[in-house]
Amino acid sequence: MSWFQQHRANCPLARLVASPAITIVLLVAVAFGLLSLIPNIGAMHLPGNQLGYEPTQPIAFSHRLHAGELQVQCLYCHSGADKSRHAGIPAAGTCMNCHRFVAAPMGAVRAEDELAKKENRAPRRIVSPEIQKIYDALALNDKLQPDAAKKPVPIAWIKVHNLPDFVYFDHRPHVNAGVTCQSCHGPVETMERVRQVQDLSMGWCVNCHRGVDRAGLDGKGNYTSLPAPAAAGPTPVTRRVYASTDCQTCHY
Repeated sequence: MSWFQQHRANCPLARLVASPAITIVLLVAVAFGLLSLIPNIGAMHLPGNQLGYEPTQPIAFSHRLHAGELQVQCLYCHSGADKSRHAGIPAAGTCMNCHRFVAAPMGAVRAEDELAKKENRAPRRIVSPEIQKIYDALALNDKLQPDAAKKPVPIAWIKVHNLPDFVYFDHRPHVNAGVTCQSCHGPVETMERVRQVQDLSMGWCVNCHRGVDRAGLDGKGNYTSLPAPAAAGPTPVTRRVYASTDCQTCHY
């Protein structure tokens, strides 16, 4: 008999560990552990997959209000999307094109007007806390003039859609071919706070390229020689595109 066999025969703990009962208990524990993970499997992502990422921004900018209700075009704020690799973030000065005049929600302004009438006084200027952040970023005073006592500070927006450094993505060919913003970014015009709705994985991109090569941007194979966006008419038509699936297109 070997030393190990003698030790196991004389050691109560070793005999307990080697017993079939312990093996069964461990298997049952593993099975319960796996079952407990099932409800969370859908929320598990591969490294780098930020599906569902919805960070809180420094200013509570509502895409639902601006892009949805007010129908502000995407390119008005993200003006680089059709002419640059990056769509870009609007400068605070772009916000001021409207918010020099619009300082609060209409409901708050009307409520102040009604209160001023009751109190027989001139209405006060109402500024919402979120729009005040724009004025503070630009170091403006109450009259929207530069305040020498303040220092302009860039708004630290948090990027939602991120790709690995080894991936090259260019907005220009996509936007100019007629690919809608919603194709990659989801129904942004319905979002109070932007979130990532596609996993932006290589497989997702490649499948999209294969799909438009086969069936066009509308998915029905209707094409036109007219420039993008889709031509007007009774039958939806899209520009014929040839989306590359060559590795060097995105990795070089």
